[in-house]
Amino acid sequence: MRDINIKRTKKIIIDSIQEKFKETQKEKNENLNQDYDVAAYIWPSCHHDERFGDMLWPEGIGEWEVIKKGTPRFDGHYQPKMPLWGYEMDDDPEVMEKWIDAATDHGVNVFIFDWYWFDEGPFLESSLNNGFLKADNNEEMKFYLMWANHDVRRNYWNVHKYKDDTSLLWEGAVDMENFKIIVERVINQYFKQPNYYTIDDKPVFSVFSMHNLIKSFGNPEKTKAALDYFREEVQKAGFPGLHLQLIGFGTPNKNQIQNIETLGANSVTKYNWGGPHPEDYIQWGAESMERRDQWASALNIPYFPNASIGWDDTPRFPEKGKEDVVHYNKSPESFAAFLQKTKEYCDARPDQPNLITIFSWNEWVEGSYLLPDMKYGFEHLEAVKEVMSGEYNKYQGE
Repeated sequence: MRDINIKRTKKIIIDSIQEKFKETQKEKNENLNQDYDVAAYIWPSCHHDERFGDMLWPEGIGEWEVIKKGTPRFDGHYQPKMPLWGYEMDDDPEVMEKWIDAATDHGVNVFIFDWYWFDEGPFLESSLNNGFLKADNNEEMKFYLMWANHDVRRNYWNVHKYKDDTSLLWEGAVDMENFKIIVERVINQYFKQPNYYTIDDKPVFSVFSMHNLIKSFGNPEKTKAALDYFREEVQKAGFPGLHLQLIGFGTPNKNQIQNIETLGANSVTKYNWGGPHPEDYIQWGAESMERRDQWASALNIPYFPNASIGWDDTPRFPEKGKEDVVHYNKSPESFAAFLQKTKEYCDARPDQPNLITIFSWNEWVEGSYLLPDMKYGFEHLEAVKEVMSGEYNKYQGE
């Protein structure tokens, strides 16, 4: 009887929090005239990781160690990137409270956390666990996970320490034993949070590398069996099902589409506009829109569009130069124009959820972030607010 009462009390508390979240979000959405879910990726690298921080970023400040050492490769190249709010730790709940306020004030209402599982355990989870989930205002913001199951070579995340050592540090593929641990962890630790993002009441779980997902289990059919186990566990936890989201790379081909169908994915999106990376931002955006439309035509499930702010990963690669950076015509104004086109893509598909992914909230090391900095201030965030409120293109439809 005591256990039943505890469960009832817990349900009442969760229902109360969910209702408060809905009311708060409704008020903010009404103020922004927002009928869209604008989801910005969070790369949670700027804190000291308990498991691997000493090995990877020994200065104790996470990837800020690499970001601060960025160097300009050509005249006018903005490196190193300098955050307006300083080099704050992303696992600090007070920092996350500020992020949530800044995001929701400007029309970003979902965070997508890059989530890792290496060497039979989590990596960089503290930003979510200690930062976001302990922020006093986290109920104002939805969130979901993107399992970043890609391989990592030693010098990829700290070239200053590992120099030219390209040997494999971590593999993104996992075995079934670890997959079951992952399933249990994400359901109980995250899906059950009242502000976890759902589509049709199904928790959304995004997977970065379909290749490594299939590699984990040997072939698409065995991978589907593993995912069916995941779906069953999600249903046992009280949800109607799992919304599996995959990241699409390049342009769609027959093999990719067949694998997506076999796995039973519910949607596809991008992490960013992807390669190739021309020097001209407008060219990059235009080519990405062509790839987007190819994906949308090839799929029989929703393809959620992405808007990307920029591309400059030179802090990680000393050999890269001007031709590797998207810099011509890169500006908050150009970003706003492409975000408007992204919004129009959603408007043309009223039968699917209005979800837009943005690259990103804080990818300082790859030159794509909404957070305010010393060059643009709040201009990228203001661009989101202007577009999503309808003020950017107020003549449309008149």
